[in-house]
Amino acid sequence: MLSVLYTDEENAFREEVREFAETVVAPEADAIEESGEYPRELLKKVGAAGYMGALLPPEYGGTGLGMVAETIIAEEISAVCPMLDVTRGVTSVYFAPPVYKFGSDEQKKTYLPSIITGDKIGAIGITEPDVGSDTAGMKTRAVKVGDDYVIDGEKRFITNGSLADFILLFAVTDPSVKARKGMSAFIFEADNPGFSVVKDYDLMGMNGLKVSHLKFERARIPASALLGEENKGFAILMDELDTERTSLAAGAVGYSRAAFEFAVKHSTEREQFGRQIRMFEGVSFKIADMAVKIDAARLLTLQTARMIEKGLPASRQGASAKLFACNAAQEICYDAVQILGGIGYMKESKTEQLFRDARLMPIGGGTAEIMQFLIQREVYKERGY
Repeated sequence: MLSVLYTDEENAFREEVREFAETVVAPEADAIEESGEYPRELLKKVGAAGYMGALLPPEYGGTGLGMVAETIIAEEISAVCPMLDVTRGVTSVYFAPPVYKFGSDEQKKTYLPSIITGDKIGAIGITEPDVGSDTAGMKTRAVKVGDDYVIDGEKRFITNGSLADFILLFAVTDPSVKARKGMSAFIFEADNPGFSVVKDYDLMGMNGLKVSHLKFERARIPASALLGEENKGFAILMDELDTERTSLAAGAVGYSRAAFEFAVKHSTEREQFGRQIRMFEGVSFKIADMAVKIDAARLLTLQTARMIEKGLPASRQGASAKLFACNAAQEICYDAVQILGGIGYMKESKTEQLFRDARLMPIGGGTAEIMQFLIQREVYKERGY
């Protein structure tokens, strides 16, 4: 099926990434899960292999392969280590492309090369203690003082937050209007004395991932840190969401696929009542449903990636891919645990980890409910209502 959906070059690229994931990433995945340590050196290996720069051109060290290649990378790395792909994506998909699209030449030269190699880590600062999907309520302020901006506020649930070298930070620069019209984006360097990490959260899954509460207190940054134009930050925020959601959907396909393969294998090895449990419809029908969901999730993701590469509007498709793939991942990982039974619930089983990991994505990067809202809005808009 993959040879039909993808070009020969894309299929060859998948084999390359899969080999890297299985030989370089997989041997370290269990240790990351057990220790909860952030794999910074492993991220550098991902960068050295060229898998941090699919959306960025060669002049800054990227490969320029495009969005389809990015989805292949996300799927293959997520299949062996979901948390690694999340941290990779936040750096190379959330942080870097907006800098490339909206940044000055100096900003691009300063920040992109070290991000693409994996030597530096990026984050994106949107969510606040009182602000989630409704960015109109953003409270973080950036006040112009001479040639600088002074930033005060807090950000919460920021992936890579405590480890980030650079943060794509959104703050209100004109409080006299709604935040969407008075919001600006900044490239914030984390060695700023006005920046502090309140705490890293202890997560249900994705061990090793750092999701943080951050504080900015009279944090002074130069005006040159402004990304794009003042009060035009909302457009930057909206621009990156389609690629973010598509990459997250591809990652969900990856760990869905991993759980599915564990379930298929177990169903041929485990015997009850004198036959393989795959012979029981209670098991085999679950396998069938899992296979359909993976195929459908991959198709939705690929459709969106191709639209993005063609420069077409893809808000509805990106939201659809994320909604379906991330919800399907929960269901597939749940069924995988069920098929493995007691073994699947044990910490020693990879399915137990995948079940916990999968639960994050209908929340992170925009909740499933927000995706539903966006989809219905686009449906009516497309029809002129």
